[in-house]
Amino acid sequence: MTETAPHIHWTDDEGQTQSARWRSLAGHPPPEKVVMVGDELSADQALKWMRAGTGLLWVGDYQNARHLLQALGRRLEARQPRAPAGQANTPAAMKAAFLAQRQAQAQRARLLGLLLLPFDPDHGVPLRRAPDVRAAGLQAHGRASKHYVSSLRELLGLVGAHEWRRKGVPVAALQARIHPHAGVFSPVRGEYVELVANAPLPAAAHRDGAFDIGTGTGVLAAVLARRQLKVVATDSDERALACARDNLTRLKLLPSITLTQANLWPEGRAGLVVCNPPWVPAPAHTGLDAAIYDPDSRMLRGFLAGLAAHLAPGGEGWLILSDLAEHLGLRTREELLGWIAEAGLRVAERIDTAPEHPKAADSADPLHAARAAELTSLWRLVVA
Repeated sequence: MTETAPHIHWTDDEGQTQSARWRSLAGHPPPEKVVMVGDELSADQALKWMRAGTGLLWVGDYQNARHLLQALGRRLEARQPRAPAGQANTPAAMKAAFLAQRQAQAQRARLLGLLLLPFDPDHGVPLRRAPDVRAAGLQAHGRASKHYVSSLRELLGLVGAHEWRRKGVPVAALQARIHPHAGVFSPVRGEYVELVANAPLPAAAHRDGAFDIGTGTGVLAAVLARRQLKVVATDSDERALACARDNLTRLKLLPSITLTQANLWPEGRAGLVVCNPPWVPAPAHTGLDAAIYDPDSRMLRGFLAGLAAHLAPGGEGWLILSDLAEHLGLRTREELLGWIAEAGLRVAERIDTAPEHPKAADSADPLHAARAAELTSLWRLVVA
């Protein structure tokens, strides 16, 4: 962090003003007011302070802080919207349910993010019964030179990300594991990877290679390389490119793949251009949200608008997209088809698959009807 990094300030037990750097990989701003708290704090009092926007700097037992966070989560979970009996499954009803759920999730994240912990420069937590989280902190933040403060909720996320990165996520299409880094979306929805692994390749792809636009972990670039293609993979996020490089090195595929930092497009043309943009046109509240939410469908529309100019003769663009946004009333099929036509493209084929994930079977989810109807598609696009 630079010297302009944000700081938080609080008063200690002796009435002295203290300060420390603030760290948040999610990009959350520091709370303006912070108080020291410990084991005697009740969940009700904590929630009252949090609702007033006060950060709670925990100086008690670490495990008690975990228990408090769980208690707070249960209180907030009880207030989450639930699907009413007989709810209409119209796009308008689904959109209202989606917006209500997003608002509740954002409020929950904001409040729970106000339970704060102190950290040593080596990313250790100087509290009783605190686990050794230094490796997870170093992996996510890099080296630090000074003490800092961050949220307990974010720390738990980093520890989980550290484990995912260490163990990896099995990808059947590769018969291998992909190791997502903190802040880079994990390929847990395997159906879209299978679509790219099995769709028929255009002849131009073997002649002119492939582009993977927004590579993330590098999973689709790896699938294309396994299909004997030369690949240029782009991403605008340095963390994603580092993650992709790590994975492609593990898979011994880096000689077949060129990684480039770019906002969508590399130079030149390719016989196959693959893009798996965020599927839901809604604001992204955190960096990781940007892998799921695409405000105003900006990445989707940018991909479609630039595709024809980046396709070699006889080439295809493969758009990997869920229709969840359509079921949620956030985008219509007519809009999507209109953008395709406006870009001078036509649909050669659409290959659909039904995703398998637990939420599709959760009838208590306000979005159950939309999730149960969802299809993931590979749109084979060619120049009209």
